[in-house]
Amino acid sequence: MNLGLSGRVYLVTGAGSGIGLATARLLLDEGCAVAACARDGARLARALGPDGDRLLTTAADVRDAAAVGRLVDAAERRFGRLDGVVNNAGGSLMAAWDRTTRTQWSGEFELKVFSVLNTVEAALPLLRASDAAAIVNVNAILARQPEPPLAATSAARAALLNLTRTLASELGPDGVRVNSVCLGLIDTGQWRRRYEESGGGIGYERWSAELAADRGVPLGRLGTADEVAFPIVTLLSPRAGYTTGATLDIGGGVGRYA
Repeated sequence: MNLGLSGRVYLVTGAGSGIGLATARLLLDEGCAVAACARDGARLARALGPDGDRLLTTAADVRDAAAVGRLVDAAERRFGRLDGVVNNAGGSLMAAWDRTTRTQWSGEFELKVFSVLNTVEAALPLLRASDAAAIVNVNAILARQPEPPLAATSAARAALLNLTRTLASELGPDGVRVNSVCLGLIDTGQWRRRYEESGGGIGYERWSAELAADRGVPLGRLGTADEVAFPIVTLLSPRAGYTTGATLDIGGGVGRYA
């Protein structure tokens, strides 16, 4: 299927590994130009390869509004336009509400909410000039199904989901679509690290299957970064031009909310 993406330009944050990396690669495969950022610029460059006619890699912390502004400016200088943004930078804080410091609470909202505001505000003038502008915010099922051991992360995710709906409503008249993908258990670096921290007494495949069973995932396994990248790229496509304010769960059926 031709998604109508060839020749378009997209910004992907948190692109050094996992979902961001898979999304950037898929966009490049579709013929797009990609401006990719991550806090570790050297890792990002190793993952995606050298900059070229369709790739710009930049070290940037999306919590820093000035750094995001410089990234968008660099993308405009290199490619002359911007058609969409994938806000993917994230992470999880394992701590109950009463064991989370005020600094940690603030940090979660800086990473999950203010980073998105920084990126959208910087990119908006270019997005308004596109004939098929789209923003995809990578979120988590925690936004609607909080878990007590992830209190601050759950709250920040809920705030981002609410913000996404607001942005969809506010930016729709400008022709800018805004959607969410909400993730369940995805096989990214954090789960590999937790497996290694567990001592690795059993193989990773069995360990991850037991994790999925414990979390009640009907498909009985963790998802993959590629299985997330495809819906993200589909939502960016002009073929999804009448979809905005939507939330797509990608969690193997784990959602239990009403």
